[in-house]
Amino acid sequence: MIKLTGENLNLEEMRSILFQNETINLDSNALTRVQKSREAVERIVREGKTVYGINTGFGKFSDVSINEVDVHALQLHLIRSHACGIGEPFEERVSRAMVVLRLNALLKGFSGIRVEVLERLAYMVNHSIHPVIPSQGSLGASGDLAPLSHLALVLVGEGFVWHEGKQIPAYEVWGNKGIEPLVLEAKEGLALINGTQAMTAQGVVNWLEAETLAYQSEWIAAMTMEALHGITDAFHPAVHQARGYVEQVDVARRMLKWLQGSQLVTTQGEKRVQDAYSLRCIPQIHGASWQVLGYVKEKLEIEMNAATDNPLIFEDGEVIISGGNFHGQPIAFAMDFLKLAVAELANVSERRIERLVNPQLNEGLPPFLSPQPGLQSGAMILQYAAASLVSENKTLAHPASVDSIPSSANQEDHVSMGTIGARHAGNMIQNARRVLAIEAFCALQGSEYRGKDKMSPLLQDKWNEYRAFVPSMDEDRIFSTDIERISVHMKNETASSIYTKKEAVSVQ
Repeated sequence: MIKLTGENLNLEEMRSILFQNETINLDSNALTRVQKSREAVERIVREGKTVYGINTGFGKFSDVSINEVDVHALQLHLIRSHACGIGEPFEERVSRAMVVLRLNALLKGFSGIRVEVLERLAYMVNHSIHPVIPSQGSLGASGDLAPLSHLALVLVGEGFVWHEGKQIPAYEVWGNKGIEPLVLEAKEGLALINGTQAMTAQGVVNWLEAETLAYQSEWIAAMTMEALHGITDAFHPAVHQARGYVEQVDVARRMLKWLQGSQLVTTQGEKRVQDAYSLRCIPQIHGASWQVLGYVKEKLEIEMNAATDNPLIFEDGEVIISGGNFHGQPIAFAMDFLKLAVAELANVSERRIERLVNPQLNEGLPPFLSPQPGLQSGAMILQYAAASLVSENKTLAHPASVDSIPSSANQEDHVSMGTIGARHAGNMIQNARRVLAIEAFCALQGSEYRGKDKMSPLLQDKWNEYRAFVPSMDEDRIFSTDIERISVHMKNETASSIYTKKEAVSVQ
């Protein structure tokens, strides 16, 4: 069980919550802060003070005062009117992350929400009740209003949830459990929806999947090295220490580990003096992507523990400030940066695929790895598919954060588009995973032609692991099935199943 404090949630804990369905509990000191903040809101309501978000309208309506008798209706109208997300829902794992992150932010005690609401959010996490949240419709400031409104609807018994493998109405799941939906009090609707948790939740899932993919790209590239009689001198530690990037040094070290004991790789001058860049520069290219992952990790872990709603309540309610912590610019930049790192893992993978299948480049392997060149096309069109995915990623890599369209009658005149960036990064990770799945398919076949018994022991293990569900290419077949099997297997892996923490020095 992981304790949420609002202060120190990290990506490893999120991995456990999202991938191992770890449960959570709430820190008692944090709940004390929450209670004090709530008392301040109740005092403001009693005394009739005018404070944005408590007894005023929202956005351009911030100058409209709301009577105390209408405070409950104000919160319900807010989340209903703002629940205008559209498109396909976020995947369930992202929805779970969104609940956890919103809960963690509210535990900081700056939002004026009741402990009862936080306990209900924790119940949802621990009983796998995940809101169905449309993925489109957020500008990323004032936070992720539309997605988080769909989350908030579930608390009041509206909207839909995933539960036990089905999508069902929220009122039905509460009824089945004998629990009454909540009635939101003053400020609670705003506290629930004014934040960056949609982009950050998608960003967290993106990072965890991208980290695993970056590790997977190394053994796949190593197997390609074997299939092409690659030169290992380029991975000599002195080369990478001379440049000084720790991530580059780590990739080179891990590549040599994968290739240790291989009889298929070569040394300088044995077959040729040097390899093409897609082989020789693996530590430099992949290492640069690891540098991006390090930057993105830092920003995500700050945002995961940030107070991002408005207004914020300080000094037991004596100081209430309308600010702009809901603006998603830091995560928008981080997601756009992550897109570049993922794009390059796929770009260089596609170039290695081309070398594996091209008879002018593949060091004597059959043309297109075909078992009967001419009669059978082999992996010819797999390279086409990889090229298509890489090209699609190039269009998705356009930064979402450079765009801004004013909203709320120009009151909110600059927005981040961070959620669009996070969604596109997720799409690019899926595309990149399939490109690397194609490289894995071709590398498995190429190394088989060279002689499985000559592979390094570690790569023989990988060969056996994947051959258990992807047979050798002894004749043409519908290869899309094979690629999807590999892709699904890769998606279900975690970084820790590839390397121990001691082995995987990068981005710790």
